[in-house]
Amino acid sequence: MIKSIGEQLKAARERKNISIEDVEREINIARKYLEALEVEDFSQFTAETYALGFLKNYGEYLGLDTKELLSLYRVIKIQEAPIPVEQLLHTPPNVPRILMTIVIVLAGLALAGGGAYYFFFMPKSAYVEELTERRPIEYSLTEGSLEERFYEGDTLVIPLYGNNYRVSLRGIGDIITLSTPENDIKLGLNSDATTDINNDGIAELRVSAVDYAQNRADIGALLRFEIVMSIPEQAETAAADGYTAPRVIFTAANPYPFTLQAVFSSYCMFRWEILREASRQGQNERYFVKGDEQTIQAQNGVRIWVSNSSAVKIWVIGGGHNVPLEPGGAGEAVVEDIYWTRDEDGRYRLLQARLES
Repeated sequence: MIKSIGEQLKAARERKNISIEDVEREINIARKYLEALEVEDFSQFTAETYALGFLKNYGEYLGLDTKELLSLYRVIKIQEAPIPVEQLLHTPPNVPRILMTIVIVLAGLALAGGGAYYFFFMPKSAYVEELTERRPIEYSLTEGSLEERFYEGDTLVIPLYGNNYRVSLRGIGDIITLSTPENDIKLGLNSDATTDINNDGIAELRVSAVDYAQNRADIGALLRFEIVMSIPEQAETAAADGYTAPRVIFTAANPYPFTLQAVFSSYCMFRWEILREASRQGQNERYFVKGDEQTIQAQNGVRIWVSNSSAVKIWVIGGGHNVPLEPGGAGEAVVEDIYWTRDEDGRYRLLQARLES
């Protein structure tokens, strides 16, 4: 017997000993939608596109057959579809045509009357109330990236170099328009853009339009914000402005894969995330003890979180180089990116950039 969608999702999650909160953090889908999928409450989704997309992502994360899940979903929707009026009013051939006409007219009047009563007297749906009462939300980019559904008026606060910068969703039409302190960002579906949010000559922020429907401000837009800090030559003077400029690990005519080798000398919570590789998205996290080692291979970049910098030694290996990193001081918790960037002269640099501490 084939299990239902909700049963398969919940059983697979429990087999892996994963909580809803773990899934929310790993695949960036809000908890209320994950819970709705597990109880098959598809009314929580403002459009079928989101239900299908979230179901596919959740199923893939749990290692389930997504084709089977999507087929089961379509069966449910077919079963929920109303029976056509002509089938309800089907009359044997021997019933006089005038009687059939009367039945159809009466049915139409009943439907119209019921619809009018519902419109004028029944309470509005929770979704309409949500749209009416909703107030703009202010999010904060507390880590290196954030993916969230934004509605017009929502704002993202970005702490950078001791200041707070704001990016607001101004409008959803054929394209998405966001406002920053220095300029506007315009995005189409599945497009992204980098921007200099503090006018210092450095493109610090990448914004991606993950999902939205044109001219549907009521359902918002799923946006991803990521600190990228693509650094031109001017960054070498950034220290004068009160923050540490990214360190150049090594340069090359073309970027190439590199490896991080981490060796732990004490207790340390260590997380890492591969950057700019669609097939390797998501964070990894482990609690390491003395003597543990971790090897991380990346094509374009990697982000690391270290709970205690003095507890780990890290080397960058690639292109015949073996360069030690210094994430931070004793007992310091840091977040850093190691990534390739292209200079104005066409050469590439592998940089070590501190995001927060």
